[in-house]
Amino acid sequence: MSTPPLAPTGMASGPFGGPQAQQAAREVNTATLCRIGQETVQDIVYRTMEIFQLLRNMQLPNGVTYHTGTYQDRLTKLQDHLRQLSILFRKLRLVYDKCNENCGGMDPIPVEKLKQKNQQLKQIMDQLRNLIWDINAMLAMRN
Repeated sequence: MSTPPLAPTGMASGPFGGPQAQQAAREVNTATLCRIGQETVQDIVYRTMEIFQLLRNMQLPNGVTYHTGTYQDRLTKLQDHLRQLSILFRKLRLVYDKCNENCGGMDPIPVEKLKQKNQQLKQIMDQLRNLIWDINAMLAMRN
């Protein structure tokens, strides 16, 4: 995983220069890491589909003559896709390790508690929606 380039040591990085700003620039938000991980998984799936497509289109050397140039092109493409896939898996592992490092002290929330919180949020949103609707109705009656 590549991080954005930082200002050289000793130079100010924007309006908040100094070591604290540089440390903050190195730290990556866990939500951002999860988004990067999701995109990486999507790339892995896409590359894997391309690999299977290449393999499906390759002829097996079963005694039938085939054009060696075409075979070499497909083999080179296949090797390139496999190399890219390996890089993507390494990137995903780095993201996974960094997420675990960032969330090391956190206790996982049980699914039941999450469902309860979601239900509470839904009720609050419904109440706000009804309140806004009532206010709009009252304003419409005034006009």
